Amino acid sequence: MIDSALPPAPGTILVVEDDPFLLEQLKWSLKGAFEVRGARDAVEARALLESDPELYLFDLRLPPSGLVEEGFQLLSEARRRNPEATVVMMSGEEDRQAALRSIELGAFDFFRKPVDAGELMVILKRALERRRLLAENRELKKKQTEESSFDRLVGQSAPMLRLFREIEKVAPSDATVMLQGESGTGKELVAHSIHQRSARRARPFIAVNGSALPETLAESELFGHEKGAFTGANASRAGRFEMAQGGTLFLDEIGTLSAAVQSKLLRVLESREIDRLGGRRSIPVDFRLISATNEDLEARVAAGSFREDLFYRISTIPLRIAPLRERKEDIPVLVEHFLAKYAARHRKAQPRLAEGVLERLVSHAWRGNVRELEHVVEMLVLFSEGDLIGLEDLPRGVRATVAVPVAGSPVSFAGAVEDFERKLLSEAIARAGGVKAEAARRLKLDGNQIKYLCRKYSL
Repeated sequence: MIDSALPPAPGTILVVEDDPFLLEQLKWSLKGAFEVRGARDAVEARALLESDPELYLFDLRLPPSGLVEEGFQLLSEARRRNPEATVVMMSGEEDRQAALRSIELGAFDFFRKPVDAGELMVILKRALERRRLLAENRELKKKQTEESSFDRLVGQSAPMLRLFREIEKVAPSDATVMLQGESGTGKELVAHSIHQRSARRARPFIAVNGSALPETLAESELFGHEKGAFTGANASRAGRFEMAQGGTLFLDEIGTLSAAVQSKLLRVLESREIDRLGGRRSIPVDFRLISATNEDLEARVAAGSFREDLFYRISTIPLRIAPLRERKEDIPVLVEHFLAKYAARHRKAQPRLAEGVLERLVSHAWRGNVRELEHVVEMLVLFSEGDLIGLEDLPRGVRATVAVPVAGSPVSFAGAVEDFERKLLSEAIARAGGVKAEAARRLKLDGNQIKYLCRKYSL
């Protein structure tokens, strides 16, 4: 008989065993410590997986097929539905490979029949302790993330803490804000945080990327148009300024706007009225403008390619977002945040990092900043087969150590070409905001070429 020396009210256990006598024995023995749910085949068991029990106890060889693969598939499905599912497998077969396969698929433990009461009790106690530790770890990580986050921004470095204080100060006002930072640093998240902490939070937040607006359509997109204003204008359409009525308009990559659009934007900021293309009347608009750039606009003003009067209008409050290389102490927190985020999104157990992986991530250059780091972590979560991410799982560009050539030492021509290709491609993708199609256009590559190069360099 199984001793019921388990913690009080530990929850439920799903026992799947095709032998009716053994199933009843297990149910009767465990009922004082668990709410026991039993099933005699994989089909019946699958219907009970949604109950999300505390523990699972599966026989390996199950009907309807009677093959060991039935148990493996049931184990995989339980882990797929709940990445933290704690599953114990049992079998009457002397097959070491079956035990190893079960552990590879995520089983907590494996034991052989006939059932030994003491052995089973030890396993179940350890399984419950594992669930408790997982829950505690999850809460600790959640608390750490909350303490290191500000709205949807994550960081605890001095530059980020300074940025958080600046957001708190500027958000309640209606001042025009200019965000300065490299591609991938999170400018839109900062803009959204300012909006959410302002009096306009209940009104729309409209984001538009200036570089994504075709020059011929930029005026229509921003200011709207009337029916018949140009070929294809079959109906009147409000522009982004009207869509942002009462709220916030976030205009990213403002430095890419043409001279004509810059002129109209300046007029809107001065008069708070817009003129639709083909329109005969001015429309009052109420909005707060937050703009962003990854360029040196002051240099553009000096060169005459950006209006000086518009520059001073949009940069009332300039806020700088530091690149990731200036706040490397944020990388461990960001990695943990993205591991949890994408494990939950893709319904996988959150993997751990093997020794040396975090150090490699911290030492990487991250020219694409937080966006590049996020893409890499999502890839690691998606392609991780176990619960441990090793150095071999990192993209080659991150895994490789950048060697400093020694004066007079021979340099491989092929290696130098690869280093140049990798650097050129990664920088083009970063400048294109992570959009590989746009990077291909700028590099004059076709779709197949950029796909090949991205696979080659794990970008």
